[in-house]
Amino acid sequence: MAKRKLQRFTEIGTFNNVKELEEGKPFKGNWGKDFFKNTNPIILELACGKGEYSVNLARKFPDKNFIGIDYKGNRLWVGAKMAIDEGLDNVGFLRIQIQNLLDYFEVDEIDEIWLTFPDPQAQSPLERKRLTNPTFLGKYKTVLKPGGIMHLKTDNDGFYDYTLEKITELNIPALQQTTNVYRDHHSDEILSIKTHYERIYLQKGKNINYLKFQFNG
Repeated sequence: MAKRKLQRFTEIGTFNNVKELEEGKPFKGNWGKDFFKNTNPIILELACGKGEYSVNLARKFPDKNFIGIDYKGNRLWVGAKMAIDEGLDNVGFLRIQIQNLLDYFEVDEIDEIWLTFPDPQAQSPLERKRLTNPTFLGKYKTVLKPGGIMHLKTDNDGFYDYTLEKITELNIPALQQTTNVYRDHHSDEILSIKTHYERIYLQKGKNINYLKFQFNG
C-alpha cells in the first residue's frame, strides 16, 4: 500500500491536469484563460477525495470547467488519471488545504461549489475545521460570483443539521434541502452521481442528505 501511494505521488507530479501547492497560485484569477483555455463557467468540488464527482460532472457538462480540490495526492491521482485516460480537458485538480482557498482563486471567479461528503469533524472543539463553519462560508462567498450556488451532499446527519443551522443564522437562503436525496430526487441525474464511499453508505442503508443554498449578492 505504501509503495503504491509513493508511486502515485511521483506520477501525479507529471500530470498536466494537476496543480500542487505553489504551482496553483499563478492561475489565481485566470483559471479559465490560462488553465482551461476558455471562458466557460468554473465549478469547484471541495474535499473531492478521488474526484469522482468532478469527473462525472465533466462528462455530463463539456461546456463547463471543473476543479477538484483535496490535499491527499494519492486520492486525487484516481480522478486525474481517469480524466487523462478519457481525454477530458474540462476537469483539473488542485492539491491544497481548503483553508487556503483565497490564495488560489480571485474574488467572483467561481460559478458554483460542491462539497461532497466532507469530514464532519463531529467533535465540538473541531468546529473550526468544519467546512461549513462561518469562516469557510465567508471564503466561499468571496470566490463565488454574486448569487453563487453551494451544494452539499453528506451522509452525516449532524453535519447536515449544523450546516442548515449556520446558513439560517447568516440569512443565507436554502434553495433545496432533503434528508433523503434518493427518495426525493431519485430522477435527478446530477444528484444521482455516486462516489465510492457513497455507494458503501447506501449499501448499509444510510440516508444521504443534500442541501443547496445561495449566497446573497
